[in-house]
Amino acid sequence: MNPIHVDQKEILKRYRPIDSQTHKGIQGHALIIAGSYGKIGAAVLAAKGALKTGCGLVTAFVPKCGYQIVQIAIPEVMVLTDLEKKNLSAITFEIVPQAIAIGPGIGQEEPTQKALHEFLITNTISLVIDADALNILAKNRSWLTLLPSKAILTPHPKELERLIGEWDSEEEKFEKTIAFSLHYDVIVVMKGAPTHIIDAETVYRNTTGNAALATAGSGDVLTGIITSLVAQAYEPLDAAIFGVYLHGLTADIALPETGTQSFIASDIISNIGKAYLTITEAKS
Repeated sequence: MNPIHVDQKEILKRYRPIDSQTHKGIQGHALIIAGSYGKIGAAVLAAKGALKTGCGLVTAFVPKCGYQIVQIAIPEVMVLTDLEKKNLSAITFEIVPQAIAIGPGIGQEEPTQKALHEFLITNTISLVIDADALNILAKNRSWLTLLPSKAILTPHPKELERLIGEWDSEEEKFEKTIAFSLHYDVIVVMKGAPTHIIDAETVYRNTTGNAALATAGSGDVLTGIITSLVAQAYEPLDAAIFGVYLHGLTADIALPETGTQSFIASDIISNIGKAYLTITEAKS
């Protein structure tokens, strides 16, 4: 395995500066399906991460208990609610987003598992799948065949193990993940230090980021970032590569000011603009 190193040069091949004539209606609409009682913060972090990454519209789909929280926390984000108060039970919406994220903080209650299955049966929109949605899929492996081509999965090590099985070496981990990507035609963002992006037999190794990213909610923000890029019409692989790079770059930029220990997921969101400016300046 000879991974392609994702550095600034690699990103500049993929980055598309925003059109000066654009407007919110053509800048992409991301739907974030997330949250359950006690975990609505996951929906807030993912939705705000998506918005700050540049898509024109973001809608959050949450249980009823999350309505006021999301509306107050992020007034720029639209909110749809499930019929149930504490958990997702039926994922229905009339909007037509360009990309959907599902999983952060949704839990694994039986009605939520059923709702995910019914959603996957009918969905044809590009997907980013994270957290509990991955764990539900690991419990119901036949549902993996319902994923659209080039769906992006973003597992941390334990979630990856549930999907591909245990491994005895780094080499075996990559072999199993490559086989999984090939079998289901998905892109796997293998979160870690460093994070790798696997698309079939091609492996990309990210070069940004540091230990500050090992904090609660960091993955939720990454999910929002990648979903935003897909909504903006980046190809799924480019969105995964660019999203992971951008996510890591925010921590590199913030580190001199925050230090490692006090950096939190909201700091990723706060530094997305500076990360974009770094890339924009290098492009010009």
